[in-house]
Parts: sequence; structure tokens; C-alpha cells
Amino acid sequence: MNVMGGSGGQRPPPGSKLVGLMVGREDTFPAPFIETVGRKGARDGVRAEMATLGGAFLDAPERYSVIVDRISHEVPYFRAHLKGAALKGTVVINDPFWWEADEKYFECVLAQRVGVSVPKTVVLPNKSYIPDINEGSLRNLRYPLDWDAILAYVGLPAIMKPNTGGGWKDVYRVDSKEELLWAYDQTGSATFGQRPKTMILQEFITWDDYVRCVCIGRKDILPLRYDPTAPFHERYVISKPVSGDLREKALRDATRLVEALGYDMDTVEFAVRGGTLYAIDFLNPAPDFDSFSIKEEAFAWVLDKMSGLVIDYALGRAKPPWRGEHRWWRYVK
Repeated sequence: MNVMGGSGGQRPPPGSKLVGLMVGREDTFPAPFIETVGRKGARDGVRAEMATLGGAFLDAPERYSVIVDRISHEVPYFRAHLKGAALKGTVVINDPFWWEADEKYFECVLAQRVGVSVPKTVVLPNKSYIPDINEGSLRNLRYPLDWDAILAYVGLPAIMKPNTGGGWKDVYRVDSKEELLWAYDQTGSATFGQRPKTMILQEFITWDDYVRCVCIGRKDILPLRYDPTAPFHERYVISKPVSGDLREKALRDATRLVEALGYDMDTVEFAVRGGTLYAIDFLNPAPDFDSFSIKEEAFAWVLDKMSGLVIDYALGRAKPPWRGEHRWWRYVK
């Protein structure tokens, strides 16, 4: 390991541009992505490698022109390193500042503002708090919660899930007030780790169709039919392509969302009921890119679009969505 980190010390050869890939436990995407970037970018001196970060030195130059981040949500050090890299001029996909501030309730409000339908949603106060927070810290909270009013708005059945996070972790379907209160009680237990989670309660959409859109670069959108109830490796229903009016609506609404969020790498899920597309899950800035789940044709599409995006960023042919949005951008050289 390079203990100076991916930004520590050595620069790529003169005239070359280096793309760093950061991944977790996925196996099928990294090697083909690195090979594709090297092949397509060879003429312009662009190549890719697995990024190695091992301590970010304040005065060290950045090794990478672009970093594709698919793991910093699980490793806090990576997020800290990537923020510094962005300020030093590295294009980070996705923006580490925005990703860290992202929350599901905010995104539901945002979706409404851009004209995308979402389920009725309520963000709930935490069930419990860390010991340093006492009654004096909670004087602005209404207690007890008016569960009857909340259920009258959201309806039953409903889905309770964390306001931040993903991967279908800590998600509850509730069919009665008793089940809701039981699920809410679980969110204050030790099963959630050191800090209890803030939860949202959301209307359950009984869907007659379901679409997941793979979104690259805020302009390339691939709608795929999806079954969230199937085993993981069978959820993408490739045998039933998304077409016609459904495809056009999915493309329109997914584009609105990724443009508003500024995500260059995302998946957007829509539950379809009576011809209306409800955005269910669109905070997926490290989306599933494994070939065994998204299948061969979609995997080839992802490799092509992601490699093209990072090459354009490395060569300065495209600008990241957050350029000019953060006040610190004026200091990037």
C-alpha cells in the first residue's frame, strides 16, 4: 500500500490523466471498467487504476484527475479524503459534499418541487438519543407524537425506513398501528449500533409495474423493468423491456431528479400505479453495477457510459455538476 495515499506524492507521467476507482465488495465491475477506460482513453493518455488511499497529506499533490467513489458511505476516512481531493482539483463522482448531506425526506420534498410524484411521507423524531442528549435538549419536540394523525395522512400499509442509508437495511412494512409502534420502538434499540436512526414513514404504493433507471452523467438514462420482491439476482426483468409511454415518463422523471441532485452515478426506482410513476428510491449514488444482477446488456451499457464520462472529465471536456455551486470552488486551481 502507498502509505502516502492516492493523493500522496507521485503524479502520473507527464501528459497522462489518471482515474482512480474506489469500490467495496463488488467483483465484476472494477476490472472491466479499468480495462475499458484504458482502451478508450489510450490515445489521449487517460488510464484507470484501483485507487489506494492511506493517509491524506495536506501538502501532497493529487494523483488522480478523477475518482469514482463507490464506497465512502461505508468508510468515513474516504469521505474526508475525497473532500480534500475535490478542493485540490480532482473531479469526484459523486460529489462527497452533497452525498453526505443527502437525506430521503429532503429528496421527497425536492421531487415534489420538480414535478415528480412521491408517496406521502412523514419524517419522525428519533425514538431515543445518545446519553448526552437529555430533556433539556428536546424542548422543541412535540410529545407524545400524534400517531393517529400521522396514520391518517400516510395510510396503511406503510413503509418505515431510515432517513439516511440504503440497501434495504432496517426497512419495515407495517399494516397496523400496533406494528408501526413496534417497528418504531426497534429504531431505538442497540441493533442500530451506537446511534439510533432517524426514520421516515411512507405510504406503501401497491404497484402494477416497477421500473429502475440506471443514470450516468445526468443525461444517459437506461430504464429497466424491476421486481423488488424477487431474489436479488433476479430483480432485473430483462425479458420485459420498458417501452412506449412508460419509458418516456421514466426518462423524463429520472432526468429531473438526477439534474436536481447533481448525481453523475445513480439509480432511480419508480413504482407505477394507474399510470403514475412514484419515485420510491432515488438516493443510490453507489448503484449496483454487478454484471450478474443488471445482466450482460445493461452491464456493457454501464461500462461504455461510465468510461466515457470519466474520460471527458479527465480531459476537461465536461465539468462536474457541482462546479461553481460550492463557494470554495473559486480556490480550486
